[in-house]
Amino acid sequence: MKILLTIHEVFNPDSGSAGSTFKLGQEYQKLGHEVRYYSFDDLPNWLPRPLKRIVFPEFVASELLTSSRKQAMDIDVVDASTGDAWFWGKIIKNFTKKPPLLVTRSHALQHLEHLDILENVRQGKQNLSWKYGLYRGSIQLWEVAASLRCADLVFLLNQEEKKYAIEQLNIPSEKIHIFPNGIPEEFLDLPLEPIPEGENTKIRIAQISTYIPRKGIHYSVPALNQILARYPQVEMSFFGTECLMCPNVEQVYADFDPGVRDRVKVIPRYRHETLPNLLKGYHIKLFPPTSEGFGKALIEAMACGLAPVTTATPGPLEIVSDGNDSIVVPARDTQAIQQALERLITDRPYLEKLRRNAHKTAQKYSWKSIAERRLSLYDQVLQHRKQLKSLNF
Repeated sequence: MKILLTIHEVFNPDSGSAGSTFKLGQEYQKLGHEVRYYSFDDLPNWLPRPLKRIVFPEFVASELLTSSRKQAMDIDVVDASTGDAWFWGKIIKNFTKKPPLLVTRSHALQHLEHLDILENVRQGKQNLSWKYGLYRGSIQLWEVAASLRCADLVFLLNQEEKKYAIEQLNIPSEKIHIFPNGIPEEFLDLPLEPIPEGENTKIRIAQISTYIPRKGIHYSVPALNQILARYPQVEMSFFGTECLMCPNVEQVYADFDPGVRDRVKVIPRYRHETLPNLLKGYHIKLFPPTSEGFGKALIEAMACGLAPVTTATPGPLEIVSDGNDSIVVPARDTQAIQQALERLITDRPYLEKLRRNAHKTAQKYSWKSIAERRLSLYDQVLQHRKQLKSLNF
């Protein structure tokens, strides 16, 4: 098959959604398929990034129309991130003789993120620029809904997204399929090293995410300040804090009390393949989002032997179970985060149990198996199309 993967952002393999798109494409290629990518990088350099967000669906449609007119570049499947393909699916596709299979995939359904942002604003944890309502809080939500409606297949990350898509966006349930993200082969079957004995053994906590309200920083940071003050053997590190709207490193450090700041480390960016080495010697993965479509960083840390403390949000709830391979706490609950961390710090056997079970759970999330399942669905629908076409003739 010839597959076009589109992503509504800069194509950075070390980032979240773009990185997932890249890994998925790599697995498709290993399985013998031809893959192309289309992202902001393919748009004219002179376009400012905010404008690229707005016009990207039109550029996707133009690219597909050009490809459809060149037999050597015929595309069998367009697998587009939400919001990318509405212009093609609603308008331009009707003018082509052989439209490709159109798949819309979620990296976190924007409608649920929007509701979370509004709740953060209501609670005084986030301020919104007037610009938000001009696109992300209005037009983009319409684009995502339109893309879901005109797609042949819809791939979502969790049951809550599926429920919302059916009940609020009127997407037929039969074309919705739940697919997780995966982790690279080099993250699988890593050795699980026990924590050294001794009361003064360092316990290291890692939070791997951008430093934004949706990742729960307004609730995790106060809890961490208390934990670090109470337990001098605990150290905290933030990995991958950098993003366009994130504070700089100095501002992250400033959120911590001066007395504990020397046990806080901030690594704003890193190469994805280096994460297992970076996490050596860490024991707890703190992942307290207020809204999360999946939680790829959660699984990656589990594969590296970290026991998760996470929130009861749709993505993590698809992955872990409380008391078995994680501690799951309510979202937006600083005290619950603090209590969960404290239990793992003071109860070494329980910490080791969660580490072992989390490590085992992570082994199920291979990009190869996920790619094979997705390709199988592509093929089923394409074969069904061929059968219908033959019957019509």
